[in-house]
Amino acid sequence: MSPVEAIALVGVIGVGAQWLAWRLHMPAIVLMLVAGLIVGPITGIFIPARDIGDLVTPMISIAVAVILFEGGLTLNLRALRDAAKGVRRLVIIGAPLGWLTSALAVHYGAGLGWASSAVFGGIMVVTGPTVIAPLLRQARLSRRPAALLQWEAIVNDPLGALAAVLAFGVVQVVMTQDGLLEPSVHFVLGIAFGTLVGWLAGRGITLAFRRGLVPEYMKVPVLFVTLLAAFAIADRTLHESGLLAVTVMGLVIANSELPSYEELRRFKEHATILLVSGVFILLAAGLDMQALLALDMRAVTFVLLVVLVARPVTVLVSLTGTDVPMKERLLVALTGPRGVVLMAVAGLFGDQLVALGVPDGAAIGPLAFALVAATVVLHGFGLTPLASLFGLRAAEVPGVLLVGGTRLTTSLGEALKKAEIPVLVTDANLGRLRHARAAGLKVFFGDILSEAAEHQVEFIGFSTILVATDNDAYNTLVTTDLAPEYGREHVWQLPQQKSDSQRNALPVTLGGRRMGGGRTHDDYEALIAEGWRVRMTKLTEEYGFDAWRAERPEAVLMAVISPSGEFRFVGAESKKNPAAGAKVFALSPPKVDRSEEAAKAVEAV
Repeated sequence: MSPVEAIALVGVIGVGAQWLAWRLHMPAIVLMLVAGLIVGPITGIFIPARDIGDLVTPMISIAVAVILFEGGLTLNLRALRDAAKGVRRLVIIGAPLGWLTSALAVHYGAGLGWASSAVFGGIMVVTGPTVIAPLLRQARLSRRPAALLQWEAIVNDPLGALAAVLAFGVVQVVMTQDGLLEPSVHFVLGIAFGTLVGWLAGRGITLAFRRGLVPEYMKVPVLFVTLLAAFAIADRTLHESGLLAVTVMGLVIANSELPSYEELRRFKEHATILLVSGVFILLAAGLDMQALLALDMRAVTFVLLVVLVARPVTVLVSLTGTDVPMKERLLVALTGPRGVVLMAVAGLFGDQLVALGVPDGAAIGPLAFALVAATVVLHGFGLTPLASLFGLRAAEVPGVLLVGGTRLTTSLGEALKKAEIPVLVTDANLGRLRHARAAGLKVFFGDILSEAAEHQVEFIGFSTILVATDNDAYNTLVTTDLAPEYGREHVWQLPQQKSDSQRNALPVTLGGRRMGGGRTHDDYEALIAEGWRVRMTKLTEEYGFDAWRAERPEAVLMAVISPSGEFRFVGAESKKNPAAGAKVFALSPPKVDRSEEAAKAVEAV
């Protein structure tokens, strides 16, 4: 297999595994690990060292750097206010304590010597931002525990790699009988230099973009090249300090309030998905099958010690004395998946320990894989029920966000609430929320795009959005902004007042999906004023959609809950009728009193 064919295969398998995981509602990394094992050590179809050669290690290093940079881009300090003290504790106390407890687990659980245990223990400080992010989306955790897990994972990742560097330096001193002063000074200077390089790179990008020194179409290429340069310069001074540099660089840019920040972040998210897919396939396919088969019960003991002892002790001690509730502490303590950085760095240092004369260093790579595989499967399938047990999910059922305090959204919200679907009605005008508040619906007073909304609204608890204000331009702005985050198929708005006019027609790239029927905000409000209301009806085999439509020919079908529980609004392009077992929501005219109809018929006779 040629290198080009091998790289293409890695991309197809990695992205294909992510897509399949999305379809099957499974943790993507589980499927990527399995796919990598199948094409690699099990079948031998793809062996990275054979088919790609010496480029494998630098490819993985650059990919990990980009992944950590994208993680740094998500670390907005303003979003940390609820969990700031807890994050500081998890970094300042948790990192060194996690190093110690992990090293003890390696030594007493896996039976490795102190040299390998110290190095591997440092690497195990990391908790995998590449794994945490998709798990948080899947489990829909509440804001504070999600922030604790996300910040800890991203900040501790480069620190864990640097801890391994320090431990390896100490082992090197012991093995060669050299002085300890020189590697210690080199380590401290490397950390300082990596931080400085990351800060300078971040500030340089910020100033250049803000002053218009880089044209819009070149911002992403310039950012990417600067990222690579910062990583290479810092890494040359101290191996693995480049990871710290790119994380700091991302952190600086994330908190610089750049107008083009969202475009940069979204590009990096897309790049990260590709890189995570590729790195997991490369690492899993490159494992030695004989080394994996050599894992025994000591490896199982090691994994259990890490998951049930080392991780909980580290977190619970670190968070002692904080205002983090005990349920949140326990959730964080029992959640510690490992990912790309652990596997990549462990393999590198395992080889270096063997070259230094530490034979059990060869076991670090297989043990790292065992830990990653075990924690990914455990937390991938267990985080959601664990969060539900502690009551720390943003919503057990994906909710619907209704933007615009109108009588239509109030009536729709009441019907959804009766169907036990979480609803939040938002508006920047407090007076417009009076109908929703009177109906007992949850409301948010403020602009849904504001910073206050980011801190107060549990966005992760909502899967569908309807923007239904009386301002078509604002509806388009909100749906365009939120579509990349939620997916365009889940973001809806009312049709425009003058959408039939070519002068006012918008391109398909702007706005969300239009709710069916072609009725505008004013049309709906007029019907509500006449007494129309949104009502829910459950369809059965005996009472199907055709029978429902025959009884309500004037009703405006608005939304459907499928028999499997999936909620969706009805668009103009919707052709398929709801099946038996579905629940339909429709705006219907006032119910007519049948006794009055009969009396009028008698009088007419």
